[in-house]
Amino acid sequence: MAGHAPEKEMTVRRRRLAAWVLALAVLTAGSALALDYSILRQWRSEFPKNAFANSRVELEGVFDIAHRDAIPAIEDPKFVPVAKSANIDEREPVIGVTIGGAARAYPLQVMTWHEIVNDVVGGVPIAVTYCPLSNSIIVFDRRLDGQVLSFGATGRLRHSNLVMYDRESETWWQQFTGEGLVGERAGAQLEILPARLESLARFRARAPQGVVLVPRNAGMRPYGQNPYPHYDSMRRPTQYFQGKLPAGIAPLARVVAVGGQAWALDFVREKGRIVKGDLEIAWEPGQLSALDAVMISTAKDVGNVTVRRRTKEGYRDEAHTIGFAFAFHAFHPGAIIAVR
Repeated sequence: MAGHAPEKEMTVRRRRLAAWVLALAVLTAGSALALDYSILRQWRSEFPKNAFANSRVELEGVFDIAHRDAIPAIEDPKFVPVAKSANIDEREPVIGVTIGGAARAYPLQVMTWHEIVNDVVGGVPIAVTYCPLSNSIIVFDRRLDGQVLSFGATGRLRHSNLVMYDRESETWWQQFTGEGLVGERAGAQLEILPARLESLARFRARAPQGVVLVPRNAGMRPYGQNPYPHYDSMRRPTQYFQGKLPAGIAPLARVVAVGGQAWALDFVREKGRIVKGDLEIAWEPGQLSALDAVMISTAKDVGNVTVRRRTKEGYRDEAHTIGFAFAFHAFHPGAIIAVR
């Protein structure tokens, strides 16, 4: 378990965090874009290769939050053996990825400040992605039509969810679904890979030879701090969501989603284990929220979830996400979220 910083250091960290949140507020002032020529000129200036005329969505619903790459994706990730990852609480959440015998963990205390990591695991080029505002953790295969893509953050949101772009064609992509939205690859679909949102302790237990992502420059951001204090206790999403809210569940309640199916995390916690056909969803305590307390290491316990599918060869992990109910409803408006 990570030790506590001296009080003076904690005060400095909090001041830095307050300054960052203030800067974010300035960047995010405004409302949904009314698409006009001046905005299109701005977008085309930032993304000169993007074919904006080829769009699958109404661009008026896109929010301009910041400029391209203002949240910098990690292009050359650095790792340490999981046995040496002493600067993170054992209960803190990590995105655990295992491919071809290689296991890597991407802590949310780092992902919160970068949102995208372009990596290669077990010979497979992947993009590990996290959108704090929708709490969606999704890992994509970066290969598409014989080309390996590299992803960054556009600085835009749609349904309060990260809009990514690929550096090759500058097509915009929806993080929650992996669908190409605007540009040459609009309508294309990225493959979503199985991954686990789990505590560091659980990752270490199942992958003792695994490695953990660490910042190359520990002073670049206030890693370990949450820039959205108590966000997952809010009654409503931020102003960057203007869609309809789901019925029968709090908008910022966590839901376990597999494709177009979803179960409230509270329901899964209550049951401990849910079986639907060959799908198994299980919950155990021991993982902290990344969107509760200022310091993630002091946050509330939201538990660990595993989603597996039974096959002839045994159980295998199933691709899923544990996002907020409002985001799932926005992208699957006709789906029912099981609450009991």
